[in-house]
Amino acid sequence: MAGMGGDLMLAGLIILFALIVMVIVVYLVFKVVKHIIVNSILGLLVLLAANLVFGLNIAYTWLVILICAIGGVIGAGIVILLHLLMGMF
Repeated sequence: MAGMGGDLMLAGLIILFALIVMVIVVYLVFKVVKHIIVNSILGLLVLLAANLVFGLNIAYTWLVILICAIGGVIGAGIVILLHLLMGMF
């Protein structure tokens, strides 16, 4: 019976450590996801502004939206350059 208290304490410490690790992982995942969402929105806003201000008439296809969502502002810049230089999109 004397060893049982030590086992419960060890199990409690392991659970506490696992919870701390899970909280840190969830925080890091949300931090990355927040950055991706902000970058995606900025890329789409840049594309929208370029279309409105310069009259580029770039179509909002799934490929263009995907490039802007993944690449953000740089992706929007690539889409705009490809449109201007090669007539794509």
